[in-house]
Amino acid sequence: MSRGGPTCSRPEVERAARVLANGGLVAFPTETVYGLGASARDPGALRRIFSVKGRPPDHPLIVHIAASHHLLAWASYIPDAARRLADAFWPGPLTLILPKAPGVPDEVTGGASTVGVRVPAHPVAQALLRHFGDGIAAPSANRYGRVSPTRARHVADALGDVVDLILDGGTCEIGLESTIVDLSDGTPRLLRPGAITRAMLEHVLGSSISLANPHGTPAPGQKPSHYAPKARVVLAAAEQAEATAARLAAEGCRVGHLAVAPSHHPAVWWLPLSLTVDKQAASLYQRLHEADALQLDIVVASLPRGHGIAEAIADRLIRAAGLGES
Repeated sequence: MSRGGPTCSRPEVERAARVLANGGLVAFPTETVYGLGASARDPGALRRIFSVKGRPPDHPLIVHIAASHHLLAWASYIPDAARRLADAFWPGPLTLILPKAPGVPDEVTGGASTVGVRVPAHPVAQALLRHFGDGIAAPSANRYGRVSPTRARHVADALGDVVDLILDGGTCEIGLESTIVDLSDGTPRLLRPGAITRAMLEHVLGSSISLANPHGTPAPGQKPSHYAPKARVVLAAAEQAEATAARLAAEGCRVGHLAVAPSHHPAVWWLPLSLTVDKQAASLYQRLHEADALQLDIVVASLPRGHGIAEAIADRLIRAAGLGES
């Protein structure tokens, strides 16, 4: 395993592109989380992603491309709504689900007739895509179902030497996975909330966007249990969370409290959150990684109130607690 520095020199990025071209796996930063990348045209390399992560073979991957004009290499049809969203939000944390083009490997799509595509904004991801010259399929660079990595150290801790190369681009700015919009039948549906909020999507589209049926189009991050630390996540109302954490600590559990203010109970570890939801989103996974490092048994958390990225934080916490829709 090799790592570049936070700025990733051109030789390091070029080396990463060669690793991908030779069927290897490269972990690289995006503005959302670190991805575990393989050539999206190489079935053998793609199968290795599933093996390394312990990921179910029917759980599709997202193809990362350098620019929207590469989209027709992966999608057989691009509705007008998809073009408008791409123009507004790419490069950025938005994944579009579209009918797949002929020749897209089944390993990318989980055997489905659709494909997820996005253009990442992180400069290291962009440099890698330009040097590689084709699509890179990349789920989050962690064990399946666990907390996504927002730092290169998280990737190394989770996957060790099974990754051929890790590009260190520093801490991910957004810290939550991309928003996913299903446009496979031309009608926009929100599959996964993220930093591109429902209100932002609706402003561009000029119409409301509905939540997709969880049993509909296959997409990443839709399992009831996902984004979870090793500790059990317990959700409690904000006014009851501190008392819940104190009670569990009194029962002999190693308990952390994910909160803006520290706990008054001396046996409860404080996992600090910022006052603003944007900063809470950016640090959420870092705090859950800290819970693992502290070997906590339980993390007590409360769902944020409000819309926008608060919905994305709530989605990740609900799934971390194993309470997502199935």
